[in-house]
Amino acid sequence: MSANLINSQSKLSYNMERPIVVQISDIYYPFLATVGVPANVLTIIVLARGNCGLSKCITCYLLSMTVADFLVLLFDVILYEIKNVYFPYSFLNHTPICSLNLVLIFASIDCSVWFTVAFTFDRFVAICCQKLQTKYCTERTAVIMIGVVTSLSVLQSIPVYFVYVPREIIDNVPWSCYVKTSFYTSPLWAALMWLRSILTPFIPFILILLLNALTIRNIILASRVRRGLRGNKTVEKHNDPEMENRRKSIILLLAISGSFILLWIVTLISYVCVHFAEIQFLAEDYNSPFTILEQSGYMLSVLSSCTNTFIYAVSQRKFRHELYNIFKHPLNLIISLFK
Repeated sequence: MSANLINSQSKLSYNMERPIVVQISDIYYPFLATVGVPANVLTIIVLARGNCGLSKCITCYLLSMTVADFLVLLFDVILYEIKNVYFPYSFLNHTPICSLNLVLIFASIDCSVWFTVAFTFDRFVAICCQKLQTKYCTERTAVIMIGVVTSLSVLQSIPVYFVYVPREIIDNVPWSCYVKTSFYTSPLWAALMWLRSILTPFIPFILILLLNALTIRNIILASRVRRGLRGNKTVEKHNDPEMENRRKSIILLLAISGSFILLWIVTLISYVCVHFAEIQFLAEDYNSPFTILEQSGYMLSVLSSCTNTFIYAVSQRKFRHELYNIFKHPLNLIISLFK
């Protein structure tokens, strides 16, 4: 849990000269929303059309990841970060609404992370487990996995709603979200913190690294065997359709998984510092090196919610073609109106 999400009242009550990390975040989040929201909406439209040359199974996972990323940008970046800075006294800051939004933030982040794990495991099965592939790598299985991940993410985020009490009451209206005192002393809340830290991001981080390592190892071994069977080690890869398909699959997989690992590594380090190096959690000193590390990691992890669109555009030719078609038709319509 980031200090950003737990200490909802900190930015509202912070009246001193704003530290550099806060000034950066004030610019960063609006820019991220401006770029990320349209990018994710376009990706949802393209993937939903189903003309990208991807299997229905892969399309389901990519579509679910994009929807989850869009929800992270909506609930976290727009309705939390931007709202707290630019609209601190809107109705969204009533305590029940504020608490509900924080639950939705945690649920959407968990979905985004675990959909990435589910997609990585699906590609691992497709490439490394040929006997299981036909039964597991199906649209039905993908839909079930997405439903299970969504349900568990929502269920484990519900307790977050009860962490908060009103920061102040004005005209009998509770305002903002203040962490209740018992949160810092209760063994139950401490256990919840540990559970959330383990489930996101420790286990996903380890699973993605492990599954990618096994997948790469399998592809290297399979490539050697196929070259040996073909009896010509100088044959180019593009002359082997199966290896070409595997190459495209692994590029997409590694791009998505690698992006997740790079953008979450700083957050993972800050979690390790909190739990194992006895560094104070939820510190509000924005000039502290650890707080700067924590805030930087949080900003990078949120950035992962708008990188997949650009990964698809770079790695998938048919995705680029569909994206071009979306822009081409309105443009042609406008041109025809002026003729």
